[in-house]
Amino acid sequence: MEKLSLLARVQAKPGQEATVENFLKEALALAQLEEGTIRWYAFKINENTFGIFDTFATEDDRQAHLSGEIAKALMANADTLLSVPPVIEQLELLAVK
Repeated sequence: MEKLSLLARVQAKPGQEATVENFLKEALALAQLEEGTIRWYAFKINENTFGIFDTFATEDDRQAHLSGEIAKALMANADTLLSVPPVIEQLELLAVK
């Protein structure tokens, strides 16, 4: 049962919008390999702001995702791709349909 989630917002540097969008689309393959990640969504808010929303059953699953391959790849390229550090919020889900 989904009880926990993460909401991450990232802002692409000027000229890096397409690269960030492609990175997020390609990250789906990595998310599919994570057994503890129940749902994983990448989305676009506007031309340079993107996000990820994912859900988990346990805190261990959420922490595994935070230290997983997607996070490592994003942080390894953050200085090149992002205008500000990612904003990552840890949420508790109150109701899920």
